[in-house]
Amino acid sequence: MSLLSRINSLSTPVRWMIYAALGILGLVIVQSFTDASKLTTTTTSGAMLRWTVPVMLAGLGGMFSERAGVVNIALDGIMVLGMWFGAWGTINYGPWAGLLIGLLGGALGGLVHAVATVSFGVDHIISGVAILIAAPGIARFLSLEIMAGHDGGSITQSPRLSGAGKFTLPFLAGGRIGDWRSPDILGWFTDKDWWYISDLTGFARGFVFNLSIFTIIAFSLVPLSAWLLWRTRFGLRLRICGEHPTAGESQGINIYVYKYIGVILSGVLAGFAGAFIATPELNGIYLEGSVNQRGFIGLAALIIGNWRPAGVMAGAMLFGYPFALGLRDLDGSNTHALLLVAAGVLAVVSINNFRHGNRTDAFLGGLISVLAFVWFMGSETVPDWFINILPQLIVLLVLTFFSQRLRMPAADGQPYRRGKT
Repeated sequence: MSLLSRINSLSTPVRWMIYAALGILGLVIVQSFTDASKLTTTTTSGAMLRWTVPVMLAGLGGMFSERAGVVNIALDGIMVLGMWFGAWGTINYGPWAGLLIGLLGGALGGLVHAVATVSFGVDHIISGVAILIAAPGIARFLSLEIMAGHDGGSITQSPRLSGAGKFTLPFLAGGRIGDWRSPDILGWFTDKDWWYISDLTGFARGFVFNLSIFTIIAFSLVPLSAWLLWRTRFGLRLRICGEHPTAGESQGINIYVYKYIGVILSGVLAGFAGAFIATPELNGIYLEGSVNQRGFIGLAALIIGNWRPAGVMAGAMLFGYPFALGLRDLDGSNTHALLLVAAGVLAVVSINNFRHGNRTDAFLGGLISVLAFVWFMGSETVPDWFINILPQLIVLLVLTFFSQRLRMPAADGQPYRRGKT
């Protein structure tokens, strides 16, 4: 049995931890041969979490909708509603009420999409595009009528917003228990500057140090979603709606009700994503246009994650990491090092395809790997647009080399009418 087969035979949590450790090892090796110094720092991994949250929440929202058989490309527009209502609620009632109101704003967007697609049978793409067009206009109108009346507010932005507080895990990252500050075990190892060990603990520390409460809530939704979808009767019925709704109907399941629930849940999660963007973790204000297509990137994370919660989280992190790295990369050395990372990953993919007899994919992966390596060797930095196009490049590469492992729900996007086969 090969090493990869042995790893894949382990339980899911253990397998993910091993893959994460191997990923950090790859980054450490690249860091050793380049001028990059921030690939594995606590600040980088902490920033990655913040950038990951809205994409991950949008992806989870899309997952619930598509598991119910309804394509929701309106996520970007629903996030705009969540951001506006979240900001308005925070200004008037505080951050926790703002989050709840943002969720309700997203639920409203999801409800509109559900009514159009489930009740009236409107094409899912047409309904989604309509919401994408309408939501920014609605937010702008509300800003003109309401937000501009607040001190520091205008038609395009809100006043500065307050946050919900931070949390640092005791013992692992030095969090406080009452007035006593506990030991910082991961920080101690990081300060030793041991090759790989300190990098591993430094990167891991970003997952438990100075976290927003909203970030913790967002990531706790991943195991909750997995449990809901795969361990409950509700999840089974929701998945039947996206796989074979007529079979579910024959078993007495009200398909319409579960489709509504799935799409509204999708809106709630997208509203959470929008409200999070407005918090001090990212913008600190409602700012027109700052959703920045994260809803579409969330759909990409959904595809990469194979319509599964943990996969969506991993896909969102894959997008969040380069953005977090780029923000703190003043001289461009760290984003430039990503070319070498990409070359190494594609080389491994190419070798794996060759071993399994996929000669075309092996050749294509090897060619792209060589091109990435040549670009790395022939340059000292990368253009500013490189980080912005990475999500599209990652999606194209995943679809090229792993599409045979991806399977969307069988009835996703298909029209359904009760009593029709």
